Amino acid sequence: MDLMEIWDYIACDSLEYADRVLAAIERAMDRLGVTPGMGHFREELADRRHRFFLVYSYLIVYRFDASQIQVVRVLHAARDIQNILGMSAELN
Repeated sequence: MDLMEIWDYIACDSLEYADRVLAAIERAMDRLGVTPGMGHFREELADRRHRFFLVYSYLIVYRFDASQIQVVRVLHAARDIQNILGMSAELN
């Protein structure tokens, strides 16, 4: 759901840029699947099971173990991430 909302928001100004951003986010998620652990911890936002990876102005919030990654959210970095993640049932 996050990806379509991001695309819709950007597409209001530029379809081409919306496609470019979405493609970059999808490529980054593929890379995270191959090389989990990329990105950084944000202990003020989530526990150490979660990593944050920046693509353009968007943070991919994900968890990983030895066999897979789970993308929790994709959010604009300027949003109130602490509040959004604090209310998210997916982080529990």
